[in-house]
Amino acid sequence: MNGDEQNVDSGQPEQHRSALPARVCSAKHAATPVAKAKEFGPLGLKQLALWPPVVLAPMAGVTNLPFRRLCRTYGAGLYVCEMITARAYLQGHARTLLLSSSAPDEYPRSVQVYGSNPVEVGAMVGSLVDQGVDHIDLNLGCPVPKVTRNGGGAAIPHRPRLLANLIRSMVRAAGDVPVTVKLRTGIDDERLSYLAAGRVAQEEGCAAVGLHARTAAQLYSGTADWNAIGELKQAVKIPVLGNGDIWECWDALEMMRQTGCDGVIVGRGCLGRPWLFAELASVFDGREPAHPPKMGEVANVLRAHAQALVEFLGPAMGLLQVRKWVDWYTKGFAGSARLRGNLGALHSLDDLDRALQALDASEPFPVPALRSSRAKGSRTQKVALPAGWLERDDDQAPCSSDLQAAEDSLSIQAG
Repeated sequence: MNGDEQNVDSGQPEQHRSALPARVCSAKHAATPVAKAKEFGPLGLKQLALWPPVVLAPMAGVTNLPFRRLCRTYGAGLYVCEMITARAYLQGHARTLLLSSSAPDEYPRSVQVYGSNPVEVGAMVGSLVDQGVDHIDLNLGCPVPKVTRNGGGAAIPHRPRLLANLIRSMVRAAGDVPVTVKLRTGIDDERLSYLAAGRVAQEEGCAAVGLHARTAAQLYSGTADWNAIGELKQAVKIPVLGNGDIWECWDALEMMRQTGCDGVIVGRGCLGRPWLFAELASVFDGREPAHPPKMGEVANVLRAHAQALVEFLGPAMGLLQVRKWVDWYTKGFAGSARLRGNLGALHSLDDLDRALQALDASEPFPVPALRSSRAKGSRTQKVALPAGWLERDDDQAPCSSDLQAAEDSLSIQAG
């Protein structure tokens, strides 16, 4: 165990410590207190009142129905479907319709939509509302080059009139259903847009705005700028949701205390760790969280998740998905590197069972893995934009023969 991680006690009075388990956390949160009574309130999105104020980030290739249902078993909150492209949805693409599907026990049902044409996005929102969707989010932060190069995703907030047109169309189509947007801070450090975009979202009737506190150029590298979340909270009157570097339940409390935001969005920190939502529920309710599961318990969760993916996506696509989840669930455990090296031989759930049997079921959760990045690397990028994109502002949707292919690519991006 290095100097950054440790098991520490709960910070309770001396006379009670013998009856309490040691806190399992990184060293930075050894003394972070659980929430006090009424320190935080429910997250209000029109008629929705969410407690704890926690949202599962929409992640392409991740937050499909099996993972949302699994996370929901650990705690309440809002669990957002991976982003669904408007054109594919309206054209009835089978895979898009599958990914946007739900189940009778999923409430509130939440979908993130992607599109740059206000007419198409409005039509999609109207259809989703007719299906009973309870919350809709607009993706304004995708940094994928195929998307930004054609004026989509993180490029849109730099065109305020187009942004306003998109949100206005969605809000009108949604009626009483709350609409939110999720932003990045901007294209890069020299071209920030989050404050102006947040004000547009408020003026056009959004119920809340979420901010991933990194630029599109940063991708997922470096440290999220929580100061930007606090600045946005000061700039708008609607609720602000903070996103970025929520690895432990304690990070969520720290973010809300530092920034004054109204809720947190949890992304990469829950990959292979759906029980993080139980830990979040505990600390927001003023309780110490349970210890993370041992390898045997992790294996059971992974196996159930794998079964659900195969049933939902079919054997071929489901098992392809399972391979990345094996990587995420077992990260940091002894023998996990060897297991990840053999993922190409994973062709059935029986293969998965045999692989998991080779691991030590009694091994405690590796504390360094609490803050280990999953899925995304540390690279940065120069953001690709259409020619002249930053020199003009109109309300016209981007027009490109490549835009459909760019949007389709979103459905296969991981996290």
